[in-house]
Amino acid sequence: MNYGKKIYLDIFYIIFGAVLLGCGIAEVVDSFWSGMGGALIAVGAVRIAQQIKFRKNPEYREKIEIESKDERNRFIALRAWAWSGYAFVIISAVGTIGFKIAGNDLLSQFCAYAVCLVIILYWISYMLLRRKY
Repeated sequence: MNYGKKIYLDIFYIIFGAVLLGCGIAEVVDSFWSGMGGALIAVGAVRIAQQIKFRKNPEYREKIEIESKDERNRFIALRAWAWSGYAFVIISAVGTIGFKIAGNDLLSQFCAYAVCLVIILYWISYMLLRRKY
């Protein structure tokens, strides 16, 4: 892994988050962006702490490297993504019908578009992977 670039990216997250948070406090942007700034600061700080622990603790480093390179863990991660995708499509399809019955056409349409987007992305991915493999 290239740790130098990751640390710089995490420092950028903290700086950008501080700018957003400062703009929110100064009421230049709304509360959404200041909340996003706080989240970026937290993510940057946690990632830097993880990288410091990764560099200084050989046991932790070995554990993380095994998790990231182990075939079993990769298989489990891919299956988890697949199940998440299936669940998302089913939940969104049920939401499309449920929101339509409830009379909330905007949310029904949003759920329908989400199902269509996932199916289109799946089809494109399938075609690309079929060519590759």
